[in-house]
Amino acid sequence: MAQSLTSHRPALAVGLKLTALMLFTLMSALVKALSEDFPPGELVFFRSLLAIPVIIAWLIWRGELSQGFVVKKPMGHFWRGVLGTSAMGLTFTGLSLLPLPEVTAIGYATPIFTLVLAALLLGERIRIIRIGAVMLGLVGVLIMLWPRLGSTEMEVAATIGALCVLAATIARAFVQIHIRQLVKVDHPAAIVFYFSITATLLSSLTVFWGWTMPTLDQALLLVVVGLIGGVAQILVTSSYRFGQASMLAPYDYTTMLFAIAISYFWFDELPTLAILLGAALVIAGNVVVVWREHQLGLERGKARSLTDHKP
Repeated sequence: MAQSLTSHRPALAVGLKLTALMLFTLMSALVKALSEDFPPGELVFFRSLLAIPVIIAWLIWRGELSQGFVVKKPMGHFWRGVLGTSAMGLTFTGLSLLPLPEVTAIGYATPIFTLVLAALLLGERIRIIRIGAVMLGLVGVLIMLWPRLGSTEMEVAATIGALCVLAATIARAFVQIHIRQLVKVDHPAAIVFYFSITATLLSSLTVFWGWTMPTLDQALLLVVVGLIGGVAQILVTSSYRFGQASMLAPYDYTTMLFAIAISYFWFDELPTLAILLGAALVIAGNVVVVWREHQLGLERGKARSLTDHKP
């Protein structure tokens, strides 16, 4: 059974990843629509709380519920929760102030910042190719942010939204670095489960800044947000059991297509030329990073092969 769950089935992996990405984009659109009536902290609370039953059911089905409860670094999970909850809250704030495609495009910078933080915090070496990729990605981010650096009241709100999304992107990069350390001692099931618990508890503290009592229709939408988020998280996690990360990474950028379509038909919004150009540069930088990681993996594989066959 375990072997089949980790087999190489690229078509299934791609299908799971694309479905997850479509659901995440739909969830973001629902959050954007609900943000007119609910503060970001309340939205984070329902997104996290209602994902917990889905995650528990998934862990039971996989026989990993016991691993999901056991942790060796509880404070590590706490700080992962703080970073992840902050990223989610900042993203939801950005969604209330910016078009969906713009939030999606700025979010593509996460791998670029992760690479930078890996060099600064983990001492990972970055050679000239990846340095160039980082610079290309940062230029793309600057192009996307530049039109938002205005002075009118409407532009100031958009600037705040863009800066919130940028801060969320950096926070997610810290999360990626933090998870690299957590997986060395704790099971991935525990990381997923305790993040939902921590995010629920932390976001509940925002009740003191004012929450809105939902109507029945709004409550149903909040339930849908949480369920979609939980299902999407499971699908994207499962996709990596059937395909390599380097193969699946380029599909992340299909979210721009989903975001443009949903934003056009739902919110009557279209991305600006600056957003499309900036996103293209960020995507190009990420693709270079993925390609370079793949090349380095092949080189390490060849080196191990030569070592293993030495007399």
